Amino acid sequence: MRPEELPIVTRPQSAPRLPRWLKRTVPKGNSQHFTAELIQDLTLQTVCEHARCPNRMECYAQKTATFMILGDICTRACSFCSVARGRPLPIDRDEPRRVAEAARRLGLTYVVITSVTRDDVPDGGAEHFARCIQAIRRTTGAAVEVLTPDFRNNDAAIDRVVDAAPEVFNHNTETVPRLYRSVRGPRSDYRWTLHLLQRVKQHNPQIRTKSGLMLGLGETRTELLDVLADLLDHGCELLTLGQYLQPDPQRYLPVVRYLPPAEFEELGDLARRMGFAQVASGPFVRSSYHARDMAAAPVDEFTHPEQ
Repeated sequence: MRPEELPIVTRPQSAPRLPRWLKRTVPKGNSQHFTAELIQDLTLQTVCEHARCPNRMECYAQKTATFMILGDICTRACSFCSVARGRPLPIDRDEPRRVAEAARRLGLTYVVITSVTRDDVPDGGAEHFARCIQAIRRTTGAAVEVLTPDFRNNDAAIDRVVDAAPEVFNHNTETVPRLYRSVRGPRSDYRWTLHLLQRVKQHNPQIRTKSGLMLGLGETRTELLDVLADLLDHGCELLTLGQYLQPDPQRYLPVVRYLPPAEFEELGDLARRMGFAQVASGPFVRSSYHARDMAAAPVDEFTHPEQ
């Protein structure tokens, strides 16, 4: 049976055993403590912490992190994400200054900013994204990558972030259309994702567009390749493919399958042949993992950042 013909299973009785290739060693040294203490000192949030990223200690040891703005409470309840959900606090207007100061102290030349989803504010936090980009530029001159929510298909909000001219505009697809509602919840729409990426490229062709998917949720090979074709058709240039890991066995979607590294390598090669400028594909790849290297690499040079 070919991989694309494997039976679709979305909720197994129990997740498969964690394979050996997903076991990591803890980095040595104190650099990760410096990063963690700096973030705490400036009262900032990182997606590294709140999403329980498996690369957190490695990134902190390299004195880098993905800043999570607009608070630490999300207005959506995605069934894969460990970020807290509920009613957020008002937007912290001083946060752009503190994010820029953290980037300065860390010596970052490439800054990645993401956020919780803020459906409670009219622009979804777009103006706050723009102010963070501007503050980082004024303070450090660093390049900026944003990883945004879908802004509920609000073109004015998308355009506001585009007008701040981040070098890379990332919005994750996460999964295939059949699984979209079960993974991302009822207030998300696959068509919004495609429209956002296309809107960014049409509004400013100089901005590089990026998206990522988690694998192992029950998607078939055919479904995945159809999504990659859709992304290319809507102007997406950079792609990340990584393994979905269940944050907690009681509250989140189970893993249907752990893809071996060789399969990630094969999928990465397929994506490059399809036309993506750069692809990062591997079990530990995440949206912002080694993002600076990916954005700076010449076409077809970037392959497997975790190796």
